[in-house]
Amino acid sequence: MAQKPSTPKGTRDFSAKQIAKRNYIFNTIKLHFKRFGFEPIETPSFENYNTLIGKYGEEGDRLIFKILNSGDYLSKVDDALYNEKKSNKITSKISEKALRYDLTVPFARYVVQHQNDIDFPFKRYQIQPVWRADRPQKGRFREFYQCDADVVGSNSLWQEVEFIQLYDAVFSDLNLNGVTININNRKILSGIAEVIGVQDKLIDFTVALDKLDKIGEEKVKQEMLNKGISQTAISKLDPLFTLSGSFDAQTNALKTILATSKEGLKGIEELEFINDAISVLQLEATSLQLNITLARGLNYYTGTIFEVSAPKEVNIGAIGGGGRYDDLTGIFGLKGLSGVGISFGLDRIYLMLEALNLFPSNTVTAATDVLFINFGATEALHALKTIKLLRANGVNAELYPEAAKMKKQMTYANKKQVPYLVLIGEQEIATKVFTLKNMQSGEQSTVTIEALLTQLTPSQ
Repeated sequence: MAQKPSTPKGTRDFSAKQIAKRNYIFNTIKLHFKRFGFEPIETPSFENYNTLIGKYGEEGDRLIFKILNSGDYLSKVDDALYNEKKSNKITSKISEKALRYDLTVPFARYVVQHQNDIDFPFKRYQIQPVWRADRPQKGRFREFYQCDADVVGSNSLWQEVEFIQLYDAVFSDLNLNGVTININNRKILSGIAEVIGVQDKLIDFTVALDKLDKIGEEKVKQEMLNKGISQTAISKLDPLFTLSGSFDAQTNALKTILATSKEGLKGIEELEFINDAISVLQLEATSLQLNITLARGLNYYTGTIFEVSAPKEVNIGAIGGGGRYDDLTGIFGLKGLSGVGISFGLDRIYLMLEALNLFPSNTVTAATDVLFINFGATEALHALKTIKLLRANGVNAELYPEAAKMKKQMTYANKKQVPYLVLIGEQEIATKVFTLKNMQSGEQSTVTIEALLTQLTPSQ
């Protein structure tokens, strides 16, 4: 007996209804990307392995899907290396390509590769799937879409202000109120590392701190200990774990903690600029909140960082994030080009809209506007002539493929939720009219071709 087929873990099939709902989110995000002046690009689904590796930190690198070389990929591996059984050493010999982990690093590669054709500052958006060898769970998949917008070639903090407004505009259009935009600055984290004396372990420090909301304070401290950060240094972090209050209250407390760190104070200054601007511009569907333990573990962030949280009634994790990277293109040879970007988590936004029943009732519409009943070869050919005319006028029309019993054809129409049926028999052909049936009301009427076109053609 053949084994029942299935999708790989962490991947999904999508029905027509699900695609319609996803497209509702895509279209809303894309609309605002364009309104804010971003233009689209696309990059390949896979990149050279050395383009991706080393850009996401140790944990991120482990989640990259590698692609085996074609042909006899083991032929270039000598016996001594093979017998060591160490995958990290053998990977570069057997895998030259990898599926993209995110859209930011491929974007940096794109900018460097096409720098002579780009006008800076360059604002791009990108909506494409990415792949991560993560442990699948609710809202976390191995194949998923990212919806990114980035600006490169500008150091201006007004870009961060605009990205906060962009988040707010999208969530407002989706009727998603109560979304929180958490904000921090990597300069502040660097300043904290400096003050507690662990500058040499900044990456270990930020990766552990970024897990606070997932594993809790004690496990974060234990991970820091395991990474070689002393108990004395960890004890100095206690004020951070209890830091609360308004934006101003937190930044004032930070100024005392980071009084000896020039970089830390610079980070506070940047956050205050952004918060002051947003206070004037105001937000509609979201709120801006300082979260000093937000770290975002990706190595390339250097300034402002964002993470977007769902409303409290939906426990689904982050639904967006991003930040400032001062020299991401430098890893590909183009130095001194600052950038900042954000991402929307489509799949979690979908689950959230579903949970809160926020998809508009007209999101899912019938794929077919009108179905022509098949009474036989002569009638079918006559129907197809009319269908051709309707399609030319923007109507989604189809002919049932076989001259099956009427009940079977009606059942097909009902299951597809087709709003109209057209019946063309011998009498209709002879008198050059059509019988039009409204599937919702059950009413039937005899119409001319002109009336049929008027009733079925979508309004412009």
